[in-house]
Amino acid sequence: MERLNQTSSVSEFILLGLSSRPEDQKPLFILFLTMYLVTVTGNLLIILAICSDPQLHTPMYFFLSFLSFTDICFTTTIVPRMLVNFLSHKTISYAGCLIQMYFIYALGNTDSCLLAVMAYDRYVAICDPFHYVTTMSHRRCVLMVAFSCSLPHFHSLLHTLLLNQLTFCDSNIIHNFLCDLSPLIKLSCSPTFVNEIVILIEGSFILVTPFLCITFSYIRILIAVLKIPSTSGKRKAFSTCGSHLTVVTLFYGSIFYVYLQPVSTYTITDHVATIVYTVLSSMLNPFIYSLRNKDLNQGLRKLLGRRKPRATPS
Repeated sequence: MERLNQTSSVSEFILLGLSSRPEDQKPLFILFLTMYLVTVTGNLLIILAICSDPQLHTPMYFFLSFLSFTDICFTTTIVPRMLVNFLSHKTISYAGCLIQMYFIYALGNTDSCLLAVMAYDRYVAICDPFHYVTTMSHRRCVLMVAFSCSLPHFHSLLHTLLLNQLTFCDSNIIHNFLCDLSPLIKLSCSPTFVNEIVILIEGSFILVTPFLCITFSYIRILIAVLKIPSTSGKRKAFSTCGSHLTVVTLFYGSIFYVYLQPVSTYTITDHVATIVYTVLSSMLNPFIYSLRNKDLNQGLRKLLGRRKPRATPS
């Protein structure tokens, strides 16, 4: 009875954030505000450029526009809450914490699925170019995007509902700057066996399956490219997927570093890795894709009005 009386004592959580020193809060606020504005602006420009330029109305850019939109939503789920914590209280309500966790997992895994779909698009373009138009039809592209966006939400809803069944007694301190599943489970004073089993089986499946699809696609791409006799042909084939491979490495490298280790070993290095896949990768994606892509560069120039103005009659 005494334990049951304690289960309702936690109504909010304390996010310790990146630093507890008062002198660090304003510089961190400025840094992450700048990163957030760059992320939103960069990804929004990518979306507008793709929508406004008919030459970019292809499956690759169709997927990229949804990836940019997801990155905006993903970062918005995390950074504004961080900015509030830097300048005022570090508390977040129980409901607010669950909502943030839901969207972090839903949008983060949507990113993962979209990266897998984009890898499949490159695989078809390089390994089966003669059937590319029929294989990557508009209807199929829409279905793949719909699946990539809906499945992660069911995954996130499952973990959120299971977490909501747990009780939290005494400690409400989260050693992180966001509401993550593993630290929350660690704070619970009720049995977490079901949650841990679901994370191990279903969670691993959702995280690893897209990565395996990407790996398989790039193995097939590598085999196909190595069969191209000319050096220029190989270089052109690799250039079409170099940007995507860079984004995949940045995103999955940091995710695996954080989640493929025990929660008890969480250190400042893990904070950095979490920032990489939650904030930094979303900020860098527009630069990575635009710097190495002539068509997208041209679309951005048109959008920003960099074409020479027509001479007006005197």
